[in-house]
Amino acid sequence: MSIPPETLQKLLQEIEQKAAFSQQQISIVKSQIAAKNRESRILQLTTSEVDALPDSTNVYEGVGKMFVLSPRKDVKKRLGAENEELKSDISALEKKLHYLETTYKNSQDGIQRLLRPGGS
Repeated sequence: MSIPPETLQKLLQEIEQKAAFSQQQISIVKSQIAAKNRESRILQLTTSEVDALPDSTNVYEGVGKMFVLSPRKDVKKRLGAENEELKSDISALEKKLHYLETTYKNSQDGIQRLLRPGGS
């Protein structure tokens, strides 16, 4: 049972497009993960600096082009919430990356099967 060459060509082209799209998405997701990791590191450094301050210290937060006086406790709470959100985002991106890598690998395997002598 042989597959007609036109069908084989069309199938191969579809698999190649899917592999190329997956590879492109993989690089995008990796750069997003790197950016989120940088943001997380900045938050950790900021948190450690705020932790080093005495409890009664008020800190200033940038809001647009101005600074607003805020209690240290509120700033720590906001930084903690942002850090948890970043962890959640990174986890979701890592799951997406795993899916895309699996899709890419499956596409490559499909191409190899089609190009093997015998077509199976």
